[in-house]
Amino acid sequence: MPTSPGLRIGRILGIPIYVHASWMIIFVLITMSLAMQFTQEHPQWTTVQHWAVGVATSLLFFASVLFHELSHSMVARAYKIRVISITLFVFGGVARIGREPAKAIQEFNIAIAGPLASLFLAFAFYSLTQFFPYAQMTGALAVWLWQTNAALALFNLLPGFPLDGGRIFRAVVWGVTKDFARATKVAGTSGKIVAYGMIVFGAWYAMRGQWTSGLWLAFIGWFLLNAAQESVAQVAIREALSGLHAADVMSHEVPTVPRNMSLEEYGQEVARTGRRCHLVTTEDRLVGMINVHALNSVARDEWGNMSVQGVMIPREKVLWARPEEPLLGLLERLVSADVNQMPVVTDTEDDGAHIIGMITRDSILRVMQARSEVGSLTPTR
Repeated sequence: MPTSPGLRIGRILGIPIYVHASWMIIFVLITMSLAMQFTQEHPQWTTVQHWAVGVATSLLFFASVLFHELSHSMVARAYKIRVISITLFVFGGVARIGREPAKAIQEFNIAIAGPLASLFLAFAFYSLTQFFPYAQMTGALAVWLWQTNAALALFNLLPGFPLDGGRIFRAVVWGVTKDFARATKVAGTSGKIVAYGMIVFGAWYAMRGQWTSGLWLAFIGWFLLNAAQESVAQVAIREALSGLHAADVMSHEVPTVPRNMSLEEYGQEVARTGRRCHLVTTEDRLVGMINVHALNSVARDEWGNMSVQGVMIPREKVLWARPEEPLLGLLERLVSADVNQMPVVTDTEDDGAHIIGMITRDSILRVMQARSEVGSLTPTR
């Protein structure tokens, strides 16, 4: 899966759509391949027609992938699961959702929606071939797209987690065992088997002289192997953090500075302690956050004339946690926002946010490591 969303190109049905950098590569390769194919099979067309149909076919292919992912997303929304974004990348697309499905039937229905959508498109494009012969541009485009969408549906039905087929398999195992973690481990193992099979078959295919197809298949297998391992690791994280809340892990040592401190004094504080981020307070109430990045946004010769309050991140824009927030969701928020630490605050009757601790990614990782060594015991409270 792509590690970053990529370039945002728009929003469909309220869902942000991104294009990963790897998509650009495969788009160019597919377009060139199609232009060459159409040049050989339709010499009566002009060069402009060859490339125009190649570009149009590539765009419609990725529109098909987007339709596939939107189908997943719409079913997820029907179950009140937030869809964060959809990203097109080198192997197709991925819909990022806010949480895992709560029931096996939800997982099954969300997973099956994608292949069904691709099969629907395959039928639609196949229907076009009945009206437009292959010798025409529309007919040639439709033939390639119905075959590719059918292949996309069948490929995604392979029981290789996290492909749709692997998620369907997990849903079945989950429904039978009533154990999500066990189902994910079983599906992850199935995914690894499928991935190793693709790698071996791809290598064998390459040794028979089909280098491009063989290496591409092996590369897809390697990608699936990593994705399956990552999915199993996420379950281990879920188990390790189960039952824990922000209050269980937070540090009561909170680095703070007053809002009237000058930037010159704050720079000296950073140099003395090595801390790169501080909460800004007034009478123990959170009013903002200051870090080295904000400090360096001001010219050095202006530090003595400006206070922390002038450059701090205001309270309403600071990500913060409540002590009762589940640790797993908190970690997901930290990673999603790409921040390393977050204040833990409580509200008072006068609507003031009082700081009671600080939680960091490192503190969560230390707890995960300790629990993996001694077991994931729910702490007594």
